[in-house]
Formats: sequence, C-alpha cells, structure tokens
Amino acid sequence: MTALIQRPRAEVAPGAVHVPGWLTHDEQRDLVTACRQWARPPAGMRATRLPTGGMMSVQTVCLGWHWIPYRYSRIAQDVDGAPVKEFPGWLADLGRRAMADAYGNVAAAGRYCPDVALINYYDEKARMGMHADRDERSLAPVVSLSLGAACVFRFGNTQSRNRPWTDVELESGDLFVFGGPARLAYHGVPKTVPGSGRPEIGLSTGRLNITLRESGLA
Repeated sequence: MTALIQRPRAEVAPGAVHVPGWLTHDEQRDLVTACRQWARPPAGMRATRLPTGGMMSVQTVCLGWHWIPYRYSRIAQDVDGAPVKEFPGWLADLGRRAMADAYGNVAAAGRYCPDVALINYYDEKARMGMHADRDERSLAPVVSLSLGAACVFRFGNTQSRNRPWTDVELESGDLFVFGGPARLAYHGVPKTVPGSGRPEIGLSTGRLNITLRESGLA
C-alpha cells in the first residue's frame, strides 16, 4: 500500500542516512518469517542480562557472532551454550544493497562484508537506552532495518548520551545506515508506537529491528 504522504529520505547527520520505505512488502514479510526461525532454540531469542544485573527490555537473537555485553562469542554462553546461528549470505547481499542505496557508492558497498546480525524484538513497553556500538573491531557502517510497529529512534552525538540529538520516526520497511563520522554516535529507542503493528507482514504487535555489522573478528 502506498502512503498518502511520501516521507523523504534524509541525512540525519553526516554519515547517517534514513531511507523510508526501503523494503518492499514481500521483503518485509520474508524477513519476519526468517526472524521467527532464528528466534527458536538452540541459541534462540532471549532478554540479555547486563553486567549490572539488570535485564534489557528488548529480546535479542544473534547471527554469525553472539553478542554478550560487551563482547562477541561463537557460543551463546548466556542462553544454552549452543553455537550461534549462521549468518546467511543473502543477508550480507541485502546489507550491500542497503549501503549502495543509502550512500550512492556502489564500489564501497561492494566491499561491505557484514558477518554479524543482532535482531531485537520490542514489545510495546520495550525501550533501548542511549548507547554507542563500540564492541566491533571494524568501524564499517551499521545497517538497520525496521519491521512491524513504528518507533521513535533517537540519534545523538559521538561525545555523550546527552543532547544534541534528533528524533526520527522509523516505520516498517525503513532503512537507517550510520557510518563514517556518525559510526560511534549514541542512539536509542525511547518509544515504540502502540497500535502501529503490521499484521499484513506477519507482525501484528511489536517491532523487529535487524542491525548488520562487520565484527572485524577472525
């Protein structure tokens, strides 16, 4: 279904690009189906326990490398000890296409080799505090894909969790890429929009966010 009011693409900060409606309806539906498979045990979806003892309100499953605050492992040590699920080649291809479309640089996109994905599920109460993605050894851009309910995505600065920041509404099918001077910017999700689920893609409630990264690990 075509939106009545078209949302323009925007460079939120140097190196940070928002492309609304980038995924087709069929691509969104296929990704939701894939996420349901990835969420199943072994090495399935879980709420992550932080070093402080608190639990994250989002639930996460990983591909390629398993994220444990604040490092990566090949084993889901904090779930069931099973090997992490394989990072599929078709998902890396999708990441390269996203890079090419966001930055308009096909040559650079061809060198992008993501090998880790974090899939986060947000129910209507889940939040993500301001943080910077610093656990990778590579500073290649992060590719973020949104599915299901809309959210407020807060994109900040590289110095602290405080202002200045820009709030962007991400809807199902949106692409957000941040790299270069924006790669280590703080960002978070203060709100998921209630009642904005997308049953037509198989996600009537909640939001899925898929982020692709280069780990820089052997």
